[in-house]
Amino acid sequence: MGKYDPLFRYLNSNVDPQVILSYIEIENILSAMLPTSAYKYKEWWDNNSHVQSKSWRHAGYKVDTVFLGDKVIFIKE
Repeated sequence: MGKYDPLFRYLNSNVDPQVILSYIEIENILSAMLPTSAYKYKEWWDNNSHVQSKSWRHAGYKVDTVFLGDKVIFIKE
């Protein structure tokens, strides 16, 4: 996971069935900016095909809804 380990740890320690995080909150958790593609393409948040998705999938969450450039809703699987 690497770069996205902090997001995994954050979600893994969460017990809520739904977690809503703004892009700013995610960037604060990561201590890094999200890539431009995370702001432009919902596909970046796909649950199956990208290295970053392992951070939330391994924590037991999936992305439910993305509001590009604003916030992401994760739900427990």
